[in-house]
Amino acid sequence: MQLHNRAVRQDVRELGALLGDVLEDQTSRRAFDTVESCRRAAIDYRSGDLDSREPLATQLRGLSPHQQRIVARAFTTYFELINLAEERERVRTIRTASHEGTLEDSLETAAEELGNSDVDTVKQVLDDVLIEPTFTAHPTEARRKTVKSKLRTISTQLETLDERLLTDKEEGQVWRDIDAEVTSLWQTPQVRNRQPEPEDEARNVQWYLENTLFDVVGEVYDELADAIDEEVAGDIDIPKLFEFRSWAGSDRDGNPYVTPEVTANTLERQRSVVLEQYRDELKRLSGVLSQDGSRIDSGSAFEATLEEDQERLPGSARTAEERYPDEPYRQKLKLMRERLQRVGDVRPGGYDNVDELLEDLEIIATSLRNNGAESVVEAHVDPIRRQVATFGFSLASLDLREHQQKHTDAIAEALESEGIDYHSLTEDERTELLTESILQDQPVIDLDETADLSAESARVLELFDSLGDWQTEYGVHAIDTYAISMTEEPSHVLEVLFLADQSGVVSLPEHCGLDIVPLLETEYALSGARRIMGTLFENEAYTQALEARGRTQEIMLGYSDSNKENGFLAANWSLYKNQRRLGEICDDHDVTMRLFHGRGGSISRGGGPMNEALLALPNSTVTGQVKFTEQGEAIAEKYANPRIAERNIEQMLNAQLRARLHATDQPEEDVREEWTDAMETMADAAREEYRDLLESDGFVQYFEQATPITVIEDLDLGSRPASRSGERTVEDLRAIPWVFSWTQSRCILPGWYALATGLEAYLEGEESRSSGDSSGDEPREDGGSIKTLQRMYEEWPFFRTTLDNAALSLSRTELEIAQQYADLADEDLRNRFFPRVTEEYERATELITEIGQRDRLHTRDWLGENLARRNPYVDPLNLLQVYLLNQTHRTDIEERTLRLTVKGVAAGMKNTG
Repeated sequence: MQLHNRAVRQDVRELGALLGDVLEDQTSRRAFDTVESCRRAAIDYRSGDLDSREPLATQLRGLSPHQQRIVARAFTTYFELINLAEERERVRTIRTASHEGTLEDSLETAAEELGNSDVDTVKQVLDDVLIEPTFTAHPTEARRKTVKSKLRTISTQLETLDERLLTDKEEGQVWRDIDAEVTSLWQTPQVRNRQPEPEDEARNVQWYLENTLFDVVGEVYDELADAIDEEVAGDIDIPKLFEFRSWAGSDRDGNPYVTPEVTANTLERQRSVVLEQYRDELKRLSGVLSQDGSRIDSGSAFEATLEEDQERLPGSARTAEERYPDEPYRQKLKLMRERLQRVGDVRPGGYDNVDELLEDLEIIATSLRNNGAESVVEAHVDPIRRQVATFGFSLASLDLREHQQKHTDAIAEALESEGIDYHSLTEDERTELLTESILQDQPVIDLDETADLSAESARVLELFDSLGDWQTEYGVHAIDTYAISMTEEPSHVLEVLFLADQSGVVSLPEHCGLDIVPLLETEYALSGARRIMGTLFENEAYTQALEARGRTQEIMLGYSDSNKENGFLAANWSLYKNQRRLGEICDDHDVTMRLFHGRGGSISRGGGPMNEALLALPNSTVTGQVKFTEQGEAIAEKYANPRIAERNIEQMLNAQLRARLHATDQPEEDVREEWTDAMETMADAAREEYRDLLESDGFVQYFEQATPITVIEDLDLGSRPASRSGERTVEDLRAIPWVFSWTQSRCILPGWYALATGLEAYLEGEESRSSGDSSGDEPREDGGSIKTLQRMYEEWPFFRTTLDNAALSLSRTELEIAQQYADLADEDLRNRFFPRVTEEYERATELITEIGQRDRLHTRDWLGENLARRNPYVDPLNLLQVYLLNQTHRTDIEERTLRLTVKGVAAGMKNTG
């Protein structure tokens, strides 16, 4: 059976040819020849037919500003189209493997593993698992929404060509439509002319939830149910396994534009969207449930609830009876749609909460089953029930986030009028004051009294004052999580609990309307996890809050800032061992831990294959509940195409089910002490080397001169500033532009730097000890050898995943291109830093291939093909960017072209930060 009509090479070739035709039509034959000449020169160098890139660089420098802009636009548009071709190839691979039964990480393979356990274990694993992808508004999406919309249209047309049998005439019409869309794409500005606002970002996240995930999630549940039925004996109901959350419109950390009004608008818009989706689903269900009431017995429970709705909505009931005489299910569905219409309305009769809607759907399902219509329930009712259970009345629950210092300052200012000098108190004194204030019945501060406060402190109090109103209007679950950036002390968590208590969102011991989530991202915070969490778990007020929230503690780990502070290897090891430490702390206090992984799209910020990351987590931390951020281009890459979105969710679920099963069987993973000792040695040396690089005199200046950071800071990628204070320091710079800048220069330093130093410290340290080092320590029997590292790679998922992720970053690094950027720096800076970076790269490449016992860096065939296809086309954009960066005075058109090259390289690398 032939599933597809095309192949990736054909898509690339024909889309490239079409772009060439559009380029010539929209510009000139001369412009086409110029672009083609640049393309050929880049390919010839990569293939060995040219000895250097200088002919290409010379040609680019010799173009007029207008011609340079055409070249930049041509290559940028090429990558936008080729990304669609590669996306289509991913879909082909998924469909083919699924058809042939060879799809890895499928729900069938997860069910097979579960099938080896008893039914009670399977039920427990399913009950434990809850996966919470959390969409953020971090500024890493370089494409405009308008551009993405056009690309989605082209993607749909490619699917038509690939999966449908078409006549020649029909195929010609599809290509005509693609031609029109590419022409429109060429004529559309690639660069935003304004900075996106927080509500733009919220709408962007909402699009993926509404247009892809709403439908896809139900299909994943169906697949899992079928797989479980096939492999596991006994009747097992599939519980809720997914919940989607969002920071877009609610993340205040570093973004002064996220106001209470923005958050309120986001809550209202998301509720409206999801309720409209449910009304549409019930309308479709009404088309199916046309059963004749005189031929079935709908049952007393169904009849009772129908009568209740008729009494609740008499006018709508009369209309339903007139429209659907003797069709009880349709009458019920008509009234259910009306109740949904009245949610949040001044008119009575609406659903008070999502549980009421679920109860109605269950009553309909039970009635149908009693009438022998089980297949109707499975095909039409169950999917809606799962959608409702997953998306609720909020589409995606919002997480609030703010920097801890803002809470401290706001409380200090508010307490000053009460005669309390909060800033002067010690940590213990702050903890005691906050605890007593939370536990007493009378409020300590008035959140409405903000006239004498600074603008930022007033903003904090206004947020908490609004929070109670939002929970009343939209339900507690719509906005019930508060993450605290840069948490380093127990008081930082108690401050949020105190403010929530003052607002009435918390009323202990009966009610706590917030999960308060410390974000541990600095080495001080991570290493002090027991001090922070232990103090909280033993605190009287916080213990009551935990009890009210089911004794579940969510803890967020900051991958981005941890990496920027410590470097790739040290950050990964710190996060790993501190996850284990957090698991021990929670176990000691009988608290269920839910880890929230603050991952970015790039390897250095915790990116990489999600299923591999989940399986590499320490067993002691796999409680079943897991949460992680989805950011920037990663959102579009994972969730824009429905089939790819389904595959990503399937892989997440496969990994989490298997990981939870393994953790149930083996709560503590078996990791040799010699391996953890080796990691300590490696991490310490790597951190020292990385910090030495960053703290070397002149490094910040080198970074500024040898990357396009100054351009990136001015791009309208997101609604919040690129740095926290505007200072030019690595510490102050946000992790996203830090990584974005290195990615643009093709020197993806944050994803591998100091890895080689760490590995060599372990090898050399052990060798010196075994040869009579004065330390007097006896060498371990098999320590200090490459064979030990090879065994760690083969048997320890954490170590293997860490090295494989570094290999991905190394594979995407192009030092010849990076040299071009380094040459932009002052000579003394270039001579001090670039050779150092180059040497580290070369040593890391050699060590990874030796440890992995392979002849290339990466283990994925598709990556090699991807890089070979892309690299020649990214090169001209890089060289043009270097030339423009070197201009001390750029014209307006050159400035726009420079910004366009940033978008083009991001499209070519399929990554920003």
